[in-house]
Amino acid sequence: MGKTVHVLSQSQLIDAIKSNDAKVLKELYTRNYPKVEALVLKNSGSIAHAKDIYQEAFITVWTHVKQNKFEPQNDTALQGYLYRISKNKWTDVLRSKSFKDVKSLDKDNLRAVKDDETYNEPENKKLKITMAAFENLGQPCKQLLKTFYFEKKSLKEISEELNIEENTARNKKYRCMQKLRAVVLASK
Repeated sequence: MGKTVHVLSQSQLIDAIKSNDAKVLKELYTRNYPKVEALVLKNSGSIAHAKDIYQEAFITVWTHVKQNKFEPQNDTALQGYLYRISKNKWTDVLRSKSFKDVKSLDKDNLRAVKDDETYNEPENKKLKITMAAFENLGQPCKQLLKTFYFEKKSLKEISEELNIEENTARNKKYRCMQKLRAVVLASK
């Protein structure tokens, strides 16, 4: 596909994502990241936080598109959806106990990030499928994801515990999330 993301219609963009068009995925990723980085930096976060949040949000959007859980309503729906998921993920981080222990968070910071719209879907079924898939992951992945998501430890803390570089921990977390998503997709 020779077109760039801003020229594609939403349906063409969805089709390109479903077919894993590397050029379109890369451009979509790079075009939308600065807005999320600005949001995170403006709301007590770092560039590392922004990259983690955006990567998770991008994979979530990619998964939702592949599973036909997202239908564009206008010409910028996908980009808005990606931003909203990023925003919601960052709000969750700001609310987490481990982040509050590191940063004092006043109500204005949280209010600035809060989204008026909330994205709802049948969470119960999704959670059960995800937890079952999590149980089927290998022990190293389970431990890494549990430490990051449930114990709310930073990648830096995890890398120190595992005696590896922080980038290596980030890559392992990414690969474990990919495995988890593949197991979830296979369970549906």
